[in-house]
Amino acid sequence: MDLSVKVHRLTKNFEVTVKKPGLKEAIKALFNPEKKTVHALKQISFTIEEGELVGFIGPNGAGKTTTLKTLSGLLYPTSGHVLVEGFDPWDRKSEFLKKIALVMGQKNQLWWDLPAIETFELNRAIYEIPRKKYEESLNELVSLLDVKKLLSIPVRRLSLGQRMRLELVAALIHGPKVLFLDEPTIGLDVVASQKMRDFILSYNKRFKATVILTSHNMGDVASLAKRVIVIDKGKIIFDGNLSELVSLYAKEKIIKVVLSGDGDYKSLEKIGKVISISIPKVEILVSRSMATLAASEILQNFSVEDLNIEEEPVENVVRRIFSGETKNLKRKKNG
Repeated sequence: MDLSVKVHRLTKNFEVTVKKPGLKEAIKALFNPEKKTVHALKQISFTIEEGELVGFIGPNGAGKTTTLKTLSGLLYPTSGHVLVEGFDPWDRKSEFLKKIALVMGQKNQLWWDLPAIETFELNRAIYEIPRKKYEESLNELVSLLDVKKLLSIPVRRLSLGQRMRLELVAALIHGPKVLFLDEPTIGLDVVASQKMRDFILSYNKRFKATVILTSHNMGDVASLAKRVIVIDKGKIIFDGNLSELVSLYAKEKIIKVVLSGDGDYKSLEKIGKVISISIPKVEILVSRSMATLAASEILQNFSVEDLNIEEEPVENVVRRIFSGETKNLKRKKNG
């Protein structure tokens, strides 16, 4: 399969002014500002195949948004090479811009006081979309995102979830082949977040679009991406299957039990850490190495109606990685 994105030893440094407290330091900084270099990206390398959907995760300040802005041509790198759909992003050629879309959950492109349809018409002119193709794309996106009734309402009167769905229409009206999605579900409720996920997955499958998704909501990543790239302090520390990340670094498993009759629930604490009791259901946390033995012990000593052994939630594993508990995390591919 063809490569959609190729990144080789990408580096991005920022020079920032050091701000010290106090009036004296503030006056001093006006005439002799102290500068320091922030290394946002440190020679990162990866490739993404055409039509692949990849989760790009990391803590705040890890370099996620900087990477997406650089790949979309908004930031010029300090060094390194990038190709997106065969283009150098920083040339900002119109052919390249027509192939990509950058959607940022905290940034708006819709005109606040006008209906969204006005922004769509402007984008049609900017991207030089033929009227027939524009109307076909608009109808399809409006149907997929269920926003037909919202098109003529001023944007300022819409909820955040409604606005985000219309932001997606605006970003995708020209039919991009590569989507850079930076926190697309931020601030959305559970229902709106699920609608957004469903649409992203649908667009990826129907148009074979390449998607790079950043999110602090691990539900987004777990439900959409098989492959994840973990970045921390400007360096890629993992690149592989999400399931592999969990199996390698999940320390524990969860045993979910449904007991029949009046069992001695208290004695389950001898087997593992009881994290939830809602009679007759119990959830017990045990180490991975002891999961099978613990399940066997429960089956032998309790009247069990149902029992399942499940992986630790993805959020817990990723949180542990970011907190530094897995210092030896270093598994990369495509580098």
